[in-house]
Amino acid sequence: MSSPDTRELEAFLALAEERHFGRAGERLYVSQSRISQLLRSLESKIGARLVERTSRRVRLTPLGEQLLAGLRPAFDAIVETIDEVRDVARGVGGLLRIGFQGAANDQVMNAIALFQNRYPECATEIVEIPFSDPFGPVHRREVDTAVVLMPVRESDLVLGQVFSKQPQSLAVAARHPFAKRDVLDAEDLAACSLIGVHGAAPAYWRHAQAPVVTPQGRPIPAGPAVSTLQEGLALVQADRGAMVLCHPTADYYGRRAVVFVPLTGLQDSFLALVWHRHHETARTRAFSQALAAVADAAE
Repeated sequence: MSSPDTRELEAFLALAEERHFGRAGERLYVSQSRISQLLRSLESKIGARLVERTSRRVRLTPLGEQLLAGLRPAFDAIVETIDEVRDVARGVGGLLRIGFQGAANDQVMNAIALFQNRYPECATEIVEIPFSDPFGPVHRREVDTAVVLMPVRESDLVLGQVFSKQPQSLAVAARHPFAKRDVLDAEDLAACSLIGVHGAAPAYWRHAQAPVVTPQGRPIPAGPAVSTLQEGLALVQADRGAMVLCHPTADYYGRRAVVFVPLTGLQDSFLALVWHRHHETARTRAFSQALAAVADAAE
């Protein structure tokens, strides 16, 4: 009996994690029928069914669960070893795609400059990622690593350097009553509508950017939801709601008809570098080290 080949194992892992033939095919850039074909071939070589198929869902058999538990770490180790050997052979070269939300701040730009100075053979590409989908580009491998707003609770992402601690402010229209205040408390948020974030961002992340209750549990009215910071600030300017933003973002996107009032009682804002745990390379590790060096120097 022949041994399973790499494509069969990749198809099984993708199907085991996606629990959907179509999504597994999209992940590996093959058709749904090709995933089915590879799975049948693998099951034939093993001699037992690994997946139970129904009209609504895909479920692993006990043998499939056993295979997944042993295969995933072993497969990842093989891929990581190959990547490491390839990177050593090439040096830290190729292309590193760095995603960021909003505006890349000075620490990020300084880290990029340091990285390029250390590894001139590696090109960098800076990619703006959607405010409403902070983790999607990393999951879809559109970027190799990304600088995103905290919090990060995604199990398949590595949380790297956390940096850029900043106090919060509330963006309001110049004619809003809060615009005349010198400072606001988080409990004041119960008296205004907060513009939220819609899209693919997980609920915990959206609620961190636009809380639904004050620290004392008072409900905060929900305003309209947006996909970009620019959309949100346009609604703020029209007095359709307020936005919680860190001070550097407020300074960068400042506009005459919007006032940014210091806000106390909420956790400070932090940025974090993240990357997918299954797609880590020498390039991502080297950039993480560069960012850590810049962040340490800034403290």
